[in-house]
Amino acid sequence: MTIQIGVLRKTGLMLASTAFVLAWSSGFLVAKIGTFDASILTLLVWRFVPLALALLVISWARGDLRSVSFADLRRQSAIGLLGQLGYCVSVYAAIVMGVASGTTALIDAVQPILVATLVGPILGLHVRWSQWLGLLIGAAGVLLVVGSQSAMVVSGVTAYVFPVLAMVCLIVGTFIDRRAPSRLPVLTTLTVQVSVTAFALILVAVSTNTFVPPAAAEFWAVVSFAALIPTVVGYGLYWWLLRRVGVTTLNALLFLVAPATAVAGTLMFAEPFTLATGAGFAACAAGVSLVLVSEARSQPAAARANASATPITAAGEPARAGARGPLA
Repeated sequence: MTIQIGVLRKTGLMLASTAFVLAWSSGFLVAKIGTFDASILTLLVWRFVPLALALLVISWARGDLRSVSFADLRRQSAIGLLGQLGYCVSVYAAIVMGVASGTTALIDAVQPILVATLVGPILGLHVRWSQWLGLLIGAAGVLLVVGSQSAMVVSGVTAYVFPVLAMVCLIVGTFIDRRAPSRLPVLTTLTVQVSVTAFALILVAVSTNTFVPPAAAEFWAVVSFAALIPTVVGYGLYWWLLRRVGVTTLNALLFLVAPATAVAGTLMFAEPFTLATGAGFAACAAGVSLVLVSEARSQPAAARANASATPITAAGEPARAGARGPLA
């Protein structure tokens, strides 16, 4: 019975990981498609506002909102403003300015290198030479990809500030979550994050006269897809997987988003994918792999032993009093 539960857990995590990569990749493609005929703010406000209303109704009906403390509300609001508002606005701005969708995803995907290597000295942690080597190899890969696609960026190198900003927003939001992991259901945390993001977008869109949506059916098809797949599935699985596989494995999955997005961008939008682009992706993969392997080896054996000794529920999370099951 234990073996069957273990197999089911691994299968579920594999399926969830695959769905996460596909859903997260689709967000970059939606940004490319949706901004053809609408402004960034118009697209985002109608991606988040109807979804926020729906999630609030569902969470209220489930009674989940009653368990949200002020501390939870404050923390999840900060995470939402960084991981959703800051991240999405930055990604959309980068793509509007001509940065290829795959390149934007790639710059976001080097965050495991920064988290494991650059944050070490800040937190007083030991950083291995292999992590610094991974950082250099990954940076070289990014430069190769950026150089191979820079001709299509009409705004110059300043456009690349936005994918870097998106990466920083997601890193900081993830750190806030990891410093005090929430025990709220993922649906509840997603409701708070989406609602805060929607409220902020309404304020900005109204003040900039970008609130009124176009009547085109194509626009509503795009925002509906963006609300359901990149937001509900993508962000929902991001926080769900973060609780179950940890930040290291999740960062590895984020890297897989980059080649998936690059291939789709080439097929759908004829974005350039040259030998230099491929070499850059390969270099980034090598750099990220070095960092992830080194980080895994640096974990104390005692910590791994304690983790393996912790009772695991069928939902794949450490057993605790009051656990609520798959949606917790």
